[in-house]
Amino acid sequence: MKHYKSQQLQPKKASKVSMVQAFKTIIWPRRNLVFIGLLLIVLSRLASLVLPWKSKVLLDDVIPNKDYNQLYSLLAIVGAAILVQAVTSFLLTKILSVQAQYLISELRAQVQKKVLSLPIRFFDNTKSGVLVSRIMTDVEGVRNLIGTGLVQLVGGTFTAIVSLILLIRISPSMTLFVLVPVAVFGILALKAFKYIRPIFRKRGVINAEVTGRLTETLSGVRVIKAFNAEEQENKAFENGVDRLFQNVKKSLTATAAMTSSSTFLLGIASTGIMGIGGYKIMQGELTIGDFMFFTLLLGFMIAPIVQMSNIGSQLTEALAGLDRTEELMNMEAEEQAEERTIVLKKMKGNLAFNNVSFAYESGKDVLHNISFEAPSGSVVALVGSSGSGKSTIAGLSASFLNPNSGIVTIDGNDLSKVSLKSFRQHLGVVLQDEFLFEGTIRENILFPRPQASETELQHAVTSAYVDEFTNRFDDGLDTLIGERGVKLSGGQRQRIAIARAILANPKLIILDEATSNLDTESEGYIQKSLNQLTKDRTTIVIAHRLSTIRKADQILVIEQGKIVERGTHDALIEAQGRYFDLYTYQAKI
Repeated sequence: MKHYKSQQLQPKKASKVSMVQAFKTIIWPRRNLVFIGLLLIVLSRLASLVLPWKSKVLLDDVIPNKDYNQLYSLLAIVGAAILVQAVTSFLLTKILSVQAQYLISELRAQVQKKVLSLPIRFFDNTKSGVLVSRIMTDVEGVRNLIGTGLVQLVGGTFTAIVSLILLIRISPSMTLFVLVPVAVFGILALKAFKYIRPIFRKRGVINAEVTGRLTETLSGVRVIKAFNAEEQENKAFENGVDRLFQNVKKSLTATAAMTSSSTFLLGIASTGIMGIGGYKIMQGELTIGDFMFFTLLLGFMIAPIVQMSNIGSQLTEALAGLDRTEELMNMEAEEQAEERTIVLKKMKGNLAFNNVSFAYESGKDVLHNISFEAPSGSVVALVGSSGSGKSTIAGLSASFLNPNSGIVTIDGNDLSKVSLKSFRQHLGVVLQDEFLFEGTIRENILFPRPQASETELQHAVTSAYVDEFTNRFDDGLDTLIGERGVKLSGGQRQRIAIARAILANPKLIILDEATSNLDTESEGYIQKSLNQLTKDRTTIVIAHRLSTIRKADQILVIEQGKIVERGTHDALIEAQGRYFDLYTYQAKI
């Protein structure tokens, strides 16, 4: 018994990703590389302190004493320090930045794998462009956790601490004067980051929506041009990018305010240092070299603090992207190992519905207590008006959906407890609007079994009469068909789809309006191939053209989610009920 609640695809309640969580899941597993990176950062920052230190020696010792030998030694030491900085900078990029990009590729693969594991209902309710954005864009920010953001944060913090110690040794009073505005800036920065993070989360949502609409626009360009709707699509996209701009403007304004406040506060500190330092030099309490050393060290301490606005934005963006990624990763996969424990080693194809009811929305049942059996090798046809529930029955048969109540069984096993992988390897589906991948006809037919032999491929091609039109193409089966098979007719696309199903050699076949896009000649070809395809296989057929299902072993007439009639074609015609009305109406047309 399954309740409606199980049909809802909601992410598990997850709190925002914290820096501690990010450290555990992203940084700690790569601790060896990160540790090497930190050593390089320390070396680089220590080397950067050589210049201000030697500037003091230059002013206080070398120049007053005209010591040329010490001058040459000083220049050599400074040059070596600069070389160390250059080498460590290169190695940091090589180790951390490259590792960050590798991490992005890993996360994208993980998210894409997770997305494909989600139920069909998730895709019905989510735009493909939105998913593209979430897979490709949301994870990009993690480069700041391993790469540049970490380098700037750790390196800047280390430099600031060392500089602070040295500043205190030179002049405690001047250092204390500097720390007051720095503390004020720190408080302002923390508040700003709390304000900015939700903005970055919202940006991810807006970006996904805009990307989704753009993807739809490009996919439906023929419809747009046919209805002269370019202007309204342009406006829709302009509105989307304007929302994105407004979001970016908010974050830029907050960042700019933080940067400006840091410039003002630290500028006041620098001005005060000039006055205090000048006074101390005139009083003989400070040498010119000490003052120069103090000023340069002050820059080394202040620079990372000023950069905190940029670093904070990078880390906040990274965490906001991880929030959205975590939300997606927390969704329940379609294949629940603890629930789907039955593995079908072989499948006969005996399908049965036992009092099955289903609703897409709570309280609005689409199917009501549906019961029927489709024995192995039989053909069961579903007919009825649009919206009666035929496609829902097909979706339940393919395990794309799970019933709210009742049981769907395959070979006597509850389908909701059967391993999807073991079931779907015996499943073939041909849809009304069949999807073809960009590439060649050969690649599309081989899709379910890429390693199939040429003999098997040719059997599928001839059985579905694909060769009837490919023989007229210069490149034959290697003809490129364009995105979604746009270069082919509807009938040609449908025949390729049926050839693909034949090659899959399934035990259970679902044909959803499989002949709806075919002209009379193509339908004749396909009807012959379908007879071959359905031989010794359980087949569920949804058809509006009732002439195509006259030989079905059982016809179910579905109306308003209920089976109102069932039987063979001849028996239903003789009963002169709903099926008789539908058949005679079509015959007149």
